[in-house]
Amino acid sequence: MGYIKDAIKGVSWMGTLRVLIRGLGFFRIAILARLLTPSQFGIFGIAALVLSFLEIATETGINIFLIQVKENIDDFINTAWIVSILRGILISFAIIISAPLIVNIFNLSEVYPLLIWVSMVPLIRGFINPSIVKFQKELMFKKEFILRTTLYTLDAVVVIIFALITRSALSLVIGLIFSSLLEVLLSFIFVKPRPIFHLDIGKAKKIISRGKWITGFGLFDYLFQNVDDFFIGKIMGTSPLGVYQVAYKISSLPVSEIADVFAKVTFPIYSKFESDKKRMKNAFIKTLTVSAVLMLSFGILIFLFPLQIISILLGSNWLEAVDVLKVLAVYGVLKGLTGISQTLFLAIGKQEYITFITFITLLGLSVAIIPLINKYGIIGAGTSAVIGSIFGLIITIYFTFRYFKNDKK
Repeated sequence: MGYIKDAIKGVSWMGTLRVLIRGLGFFRIAILARLLTPSQFGIFGIAALVLSFLEIATETGINIFLIQVKENIDDFINTAWIVSILRGILISFAIIISAPLIVNIFNLSEVYPLLIWVSMVPLIRGFINPSIVKFQKELMFKKEFILRTTLYTLDAVVVIIFALITRSALSLVIGLIFSSLLEVLLSFIFVKPRPIFHLDIGKAKKIISRGKWITGFGLFDYLFQNVDDFFIGKIMGTSPLGVYQVAYKISSLPVSEIADVFAKVTFPIYSKFESDKKRMKNAFIKTLTVSAVLMLSFGILIFLFPLQIISILLGSNWLEAVDVLKVLAVYGVLKGLTGISQTLFLAIGKQEYITFITFITLLGLSVAIIPLINKYGIIGAGTSAVIGSIFGLIITIYFTFRYFKNDKK
């Protein structure tokens, strides 16, 4: 019963946090959409694409490892911090080196200065105190709420101020840099122990070894979520890409964030049920039922009223996003439902399931995307994401049933 109370408290805090964050997000997008053009959003989108790819390609799964591990995580903090710093340096260097190539691929000289600025983000993020994961591992969601609310509020203020001053895509990058610096600072103020420069090779190998499936999952998930952006930008240009990305954010935010709230809370709780499959099953069914009802409700709302949502939030300049928003609403629900089971697989140490599922979703998307974009434009891109998600959900259902059916405890 104690874990049910913890889960309810966790969902309450994380749910409130997500509502505040996404409310700020909608407000931020609504203001920026009136200050910046779709093309500027598209240029920033390319820079963000490079950053997220390199972050995923070098993902070590440190936070997941620290939640899963049964030992005292304080013993791993110093090593985890050093690994994060080295990773940040590697990503930053890779962005700078690849910048000329990215400019040539997209034939956009405007993206070069953004890439140079963006290269600062992973370098700064590498210094975040890994002890911050204790908020999730030890179910201290109130502290997580305070930290994240502070970060996102100040980030939104800074981005809007810089957008008003510069009227350029650089304001979006400045927001990333500011929020990264602030998170480093707060992670050392709010959380203990504070790491020192000490590397344990044995612990580093253990962290990296356990994270290999997370790296694979991250790569496939990144490709799945960004292949459509790449082909839209390459085939159709930055303006359609900007429209698509904004529609994607609006459709995904309310639905996928529900899944993220439940994932954030249930992952550490599921990890405690690893040896008790009966309790695990009961907890999973309750989580799935509540989250599915919420996700479907928001998904249907977006699907039925896309014109009104776009008009109110973004204005008449973004009406091109109406039709694709309906398609992406379906995608958001499918992805959210899949994510509920992925948290279960992480808790039982079956990261390989998630990697395989994500590979299947990517395969479905990849087969469909080029012909659908050529025929239907950004609506075709959204449809290809739906197709991939359907395949992924089918495999997810199979693995979930197999886990609860076999090896009963």
